[in-house]
Amino acid sequence: MSMAQSNIRTTRLELIRTKARIKVAAKGLNLLKMKRSSLVLAFFEMVRQIKLMRGSMLESVVKAQDSLKMAELMSGRITIERIAAENTEASARASSKNIMGVKIPDLEVGSESASDPGYEVISIPTPVFDAKKDYEEVFRLLIEVAEKENALRLLLYEIEKLNRRSNAIENVAIPKLKEKASYIKQRLDDMERDQIVSIKYIKAKLEAQEAIE
Repeated sequence: MSMAQSNIRTTRLELIRTKARIKVAAKGLNLLKMKRSSLVLAFFEMVRQIKLMRGSMLESVVKAQDSLKMAELMSGRITIERIAAENTEASARASSKNIMGVKIPDLEVGSESASDPGYEVISIPTPVFDAKKDYEEVFRLLIEVAEKENALRLLLYEIEKLNRRSNAIENVAIPKLKEKASYIKQRLDDMERDQIVSIKYIKAKLEAQEAIE
C-alpha cells in the first residue's frame, strides 16, 4: 500500500463522493473542449479576415499613393502640407468585446476636424480631398488589422490555456480519481468477503456447538 492509498478512507460514502467528482470532472472537461472548439473556429475565421484585410490594405495604400502624386501635380506640395496641418487629426477609441469569455479589444477609428466636413469639400482642391480620403481609409484598415492581430494573439493564448487545463483534467485528475474509486471498491469488496467468511465461520461454530449439545 502506497502512502497516498494509506490516506484514503475506504468507505461507501467516500466511494460515492469520488464517483460524483469523476462525473463533475468529465462534465467540466466536455465544457472546456466545447469552448476550445469554438475559440479555434473563431481563430481561423479571424485569420481569414486578416488575410482579406491585408489584401485590401495593400490595394488602398497603392491607391492613396497614386492620389497623393496626382494631388502634388495638380495643387503642389506646399498646398498639401498646409491643408494637412490645418485639417483632420485622426484618432482611435478603444473598448472591448467578448468572444466566449475572452475580452477582445475593439478599436473605433475617429477624427477631430478643425473645419466642417461640408466646408472641406468646397474649400479643398478635389485631388487633395481625394488623397485625404484615401489615406483615411488606409489608416482605418491599418487600425482594424492591428486590432484583429492583437485579438488573434489573445485567442491563441486562451486556446493554449484551455489545452493545458483539459490535459490536466483528462490525463491527471480523472485517472487519479478513477484509480482512487477502484482502490476503494476493491477494499470494500475485500472487507465484504472477509465479513462473509467470518459470518460463515461463526455460523458453523454455532451449528457445531448446537450439535454437541
